[in-house]
Amino acid sequence: MRELDVVEILDLLESMGASAWVDGGWGVDALLGEATREHSDLDLVVLLDQVPLVWATLGQAGFTNVLRDWLPTALAVADDACREIDLHPITPTADGGGHQLLAAGAQFYYPAPVMGRIGGREVRCVDAATQMLCHVGYEPTAKDRQDVVRLHERTGVALPEEYRGL
Repeated sequence: MRELDVVEILDLLESMGASAWVDGGWGVDALLGEATREHSDLDLVVLLDQVPLVWATLGQAGFTNVLRDWLPTALAVADDACREIDLHPITPTADGGGHQLLAAGAQFYYPAPVMGRIGGREVRCVDAATQMLCHVGYEPTAKDRQDVVRLHERTGVALPEEYRGL
């Protein structure tokens, strides 16, 4: 997934009236203001009630291959070029953030988005502290370690315990 792809997808969703915040690896790069590595997918936080609109819009753009349908928790789709988009639906909260429904009725809270940059374009993205929270609770990969360390070094957000000394 290239910078140009990300910007085109965000522009397409925006033109259809859908709200999307960049999460995951591209979200980290958005906070850093530059692409720091290759990305195989694009993670987006979307409003739960807009999932049908987002899914239909992405389908019209060629993202017709459903990889994982775990709605209302998540939906992953891909196009024939193997570009993948992972949707993280949330129910909005009064503060501009939202809750993602997880397994067994648990919820994950996303604060209101902040602004970052991808391909020279301002984008809404998940804040640095929440990005750190999303990188704990599993065995990190090399790209996870790279993302977390860069985010810590550039923003000063605390390095999670799991990443200290790696």
